[in-house]
Amino acid sequence: MINNNIESVLNKQIQKEEFSSRLYLSMAMWCEVNGFPGASSFLYRHAEEERLHQLKIIHYVNDRGGKALLLDQEEPASEFSSLQDLFEQILVHEEYITGHINQIYGLAVEEKDYTTGNFLQWFISEQLEEEKLVKNILDKIKLVGNDKTGMFHIDKELATIATAKPESPVA
Repeated sequence: MINNNIESVLNKQIQKEEFSSRLYLSMAMWCEVNGFPGASSFLYRHAEEERLHQLKIIHYVNDRGGKALLLDQEEPASEFSSLQDLFEQILVHEEYITGHINQIYGLAVEEKDYTTGNFLQWFISEQLEEEKLVKNILDKIKLVGNDKTGMFHIDKELATIATAKPESPVA
């Protein structure tokens, strides 16, 4: 049976994963109407991945005898000054999510809930990969600056990343 404190923080993480999905969906829509089809595809895919992360936690909470909840959501940002601004906001958001995953892991250790600690290892690794990916994209965007040809190539690369093998579905 899942501990009440752990259940509560995991439900808050479900909310954060849902917000992440909505944020990336909003960003994808901005990219789509601002001439960045590759970035749009990349972000639509990431929106779906965040939804899968949300489902993974929902199933975990329910499987452990808890009750997963859908909590209220704030509206995500929908306007960005540039692709660089957008990816800078993604990095800040991913670092925020990493911080929360780490806090939950710390609570799991404190509560001696090693099963949840083990479950969270996947998310910890995933966050490291996400932050690295976004930092690499940002480095490239900063490298090309306002060069339209460079931005075109970055957008094409994002389209390629978006079509890479998708994450496994969650049962």
